[in-house]
Amino acid sequence: MEILFYRYNSICEPDILQVFTNFGITVHTEELEMHDKQASPRECAARVSEWILAHPLAFVFSINFFPAVSYTCEKWKVPYVCWSVDSPVPELFSNALKNTYNRIFLFDKAQYDFFSPINPDCIFYLPLATNVKRWENVVLSMSDEDYAAYGADVLFVGSLYTEKCKYDSLVLSDHARGFVDGLIEAQLKVFGCNFISESLTEEVIREISEADPGFYKSEDTYADMSRYLVAHQYIGMKLAAVERERTLNRLSQRFPVTLHTRSDASRLPKVHSKGGVNTLTEMPKVFQSSKINLNMTMRPIETGLSLRIWDILGCGGFLLTNYQTEIPDYFEIGRDLETYESMEELEEKVRYYLSHEEERVEIAINGYEKVANCHTYEIRLAQMLKIITDTMKR
Repeated sequence: MEILFYRYNSICEPDILQVFTNFGITVHTEELEMHDKQASPRECAARVSEWILAHPLAFVFSINFFPAVSYTCEKWKVPYVCWSVDSPVPELFSNALKNTYNRIFLFDKAQYDFFSPINPDCIFYLPLATNVKRWENVVLSMSDEDYAAYGADVLFVGSLYTEKCKYDSLVLSDHARGFVDGLIEAQLKVFGCNFISESLTEEVIREISEADPGFYKSEDTYADMSRYLVAHQYIGMKLAAVERERTLNRLSQRFPVTLHTRSDASRLPKVHSKGGVNTLTEMPKVFQSSKINLNMTMRPIETGLSLRIWDILGCGGFLLTNYQTEIPDYFEIGRDLETYESMEELEEKVRYYLSHEEERVEIAINGYEKVANCHTYEIRLAQMLKIITDTMKR
C-alpha cells in the first residue's frame, strides 16, 4: 500500500508517519507547505495531482483539513483522509467538506457534532493519542542530573496566547468590549461547558468581524462562519490568555510554579519562566520529572482532550487538568489523572498532591499504563484504517 502524507509541520506528523511506515505502508511526503506557508491552493492541487498520477495511492493523508487537497482527491477519485488536532479549523467550513471521497476524523465530540451533519457518511469521531515508545526512549535514559535540572513542583508547558490574540488589537465600542469582557468572566467560572458562541449577539459578531481587516473570508463556504470564528478565534484566544495568566499568577502566590513558554511572561512576576523546551528531546523529561503537570485546555476545544493531555500521561507524568466532558470516557478521575472545576479546587488539589507523593506517583503510573495499553498512535491509526477500509467498500 502506498499513501501520500501532505505535511505542514504539525508536531504530531513524525509520529504518525512512523506508525504508518511500521504498518508496512509506503509513505510518500509532500512538504510544500512545510517550506512555503504562502503556497496557493493551485500549487497545492498541482503537487498532489502529480503524486496521484505517478503512484497507485490508497489515499492522501494530512493533519487538519486542506480544501485544495480534498478537491484534488475528489477529482481523481482517491480517498482523502485527514485527522484534526486543532480547534478551531476554519477550513472545515469549505464546500470541500461535502466531497464524497473525504474521510475526515475529528478529535473533539462537539466539533464532530457541529460538522458531521454536513457530510455524515464521511466524517468520524476519533480522539487523539500519543507515541509512548518515543517518550520511553527519552525517559528511560534520564539521569539523576536530568531529574534535578528538569523537575518542578508545579509545571506548565505552553503558549500564553498573548502573541496570538487578535482580539487585543481590535478597536471596538465600549458596549462590545464590555459585553465580551462580561462573557469571558462568566465563562472563566464554568468548566466542562462552553457557552460563548450561543451567547453572542449579531451586533457584537458584526462589530468584531468588521474591526479586523484580516478576518478570515472565503467565497467557498456552505454557511456563514462569522459566529464560529468570533467565538473561537477571537474571544476563545483572549479567554485562553486571560485564563492562563490568572491561573499561573494565582498559583504562584502559594506554590513554586515553573513555566516553559516562548511567550512573553513579564506579567507573571512570581512564576519561574524558563523559556521553551524541545518537544521531542526535552518535553518528556520535564513531564516525567515534575511533581504536578498542569494542563489548561483552550476553550475552543469544547469537549475533547488536547494533545497535551495524552503526551503528559504518555511520558509518565502526573496530570492535573481542567475538567473536559470527554475525560471520563477514557480515564478514571482520581486514579489515572486529576481534574479541577474551579480555582479553589485547583489550589486544594495542588496543595494535596504536593504533600502526598505516594498517591501522586501511583496516579501517574496508572495514567501511563492506561495510555500505553489503550491510546497509542498504533491503536488509533488501526481504528482509522479499519473505518477507511469499511466505508470505501460501500
